[in-house]
Amino acid sequence: MKVRQIYKRALTLAVPMMIQNGITNAVGLVDNIMVGSLGTEAFTAVSIIGQLIFVFTLAIFGGMSGPGIYGAQYFGQSNIEGFRGTVRVKHWIGAGVLLVGLAAFIFGGEFFIGLYLKGESSDIDPVLTMSLAKSYLSVMLWGLPPLVVTQIYAGSLRETGESLKPMAAGVASVFVDIVFNYLLIYGKFGFPKLGVQGAAIATVASRFVEVLIVVLWAFAARKKHDFLIGLYKTMSVPKGATIKIIKKSLPIFFNEFLWAGSIAVLTQCYSRRGLDIVAGMNISNVLCNMLNIVFKALGNAVGILVGQTLGAGRYKEAKDEAFRLMWFTGGVSVILTGILIAISGVFPSCYDTTAEVRRFATWFIVITALFFPLQGFLNALYYTLRSGGKTLVTFLFDSVFSWMISVPVAFLLCTFTTLSIIPIFVIGQALDFIKVIVGYTLVKKGVWISNLVEEKA
Repeated sequence: MKVRQIYKRALTLAVPMMIQNGITNAVGLVDNIMVGSLGTEAFTAVSIIGQLIFVFTLAIFGGMSGPGIYGAQYFGQSNIEGFRGTVRVKHWIGAGVLLVGLAAFIFGGEFFIGLYLKGESSDIDPVLTMSLAKSYLSVMLWGLPPLVVTQIYAGSLRETGESLKPMAAGVASVFVDIVFNYLLIYGKFGFPKLGVQGAAIATVASRFVEVLIVVLWAFAARKKHDFLIGLYKTMSVPKGATIKIIKKSLPIFFNEFLWAGSIAVLTQCYSRRGLDIVAGMNISNVLCNMLNIVFKALGNAVGILVGQTLGAGRYKEAKDEAFRLMWFTGGVSVILTGILIAISGVFPSCYDTTAEVRRFATWFIVITALFFPLQGFLNALYYTLRSGGKTLVTFLFDSVFSWMISVPVAFLLCTFTTLSIIPIFVIGQALDFIKVIVGYTLVKKGVWISNLVEEKA
């Protein structure tokens, strides 16, 4: 396949994901700025809950990713019944993760929030922050079930190459979120003024709108998406297929869950230097997440396209595609670096917070931006390894590395040294060079190339 065609296929799949996630993150940005106008405690509370729900979201994503690997290859093989089975497995995994997540948040929410309030700050009230965080979380829990169902359907549609429906649903949900944020945070047009709780209600409402659109629209076109025909006649999956999928799924699930947990723990380590750090990181993350969706969507496209090519048995073509898309993703990330640095000093001024929080936010944005090309290339490496079912390798490559290297280094530097948070943050980012070297070596050797759905003679 010509290079131009490879890039076109990747962008055709990735651009709708970029648009959907970009608009979603834009809403997060608007939410953040709106809540930020209520004071530093308010947006610090929201950022803490956001970090905790991020762990849950990645646990769901990880649970769906294992069946998704098989789904992409089954679709490449034109095996609709096999694909349908992967969608059923997603339902069971989603239900299990949802129940565990709800239990953890309901019974351990206060404990998890408290982990971020260990640091000191003369400008931030930890008691008020705790109260606001608990209030926000109590509403956000209602949005977890529709989030799970959306992930099941949107992921399955993307594995067939359909990313427009999830994008359209995401755009509609964003509109709902923005409107109700404005109405409920500030109490406009007769609506009650609910502050952070209003922001949570708006988010939950938007998730219900998103799930309704993506599911109803998918079923309206079920002749095109024929895996939906007879999907719910049974929810059982052949034992052999289930075991096979679960074996590949578990490493990805634990990888995403543990990796998200490591990010939460890293933030907690940094927060030991003061609550100003948490607030500054929140501002930085909101902006950086607006742009890192580009390389994340491209990485996702790499996994789907390479997976489909592997499922069709075209192994050399899959390897060529993987390398071209990896370098393409890294190159695009260089452009994102320039954009971020250009606005790093302006964006924090949108927040009604202290000068110290703004200073930290600017530094975090610049440092994150400088490492964007590394992260883009690394993301494509990760999805390439995963496309061939090397989930144990990616588990070691990603979350084990984070817990064995990144978290201990951050903890030791924050606890036992006098280094300021800025060089500590740089060191934490630079550790990913190790992962790039290891990942590139594995991809070059081709250890990931395998057809998981090939019929055995």
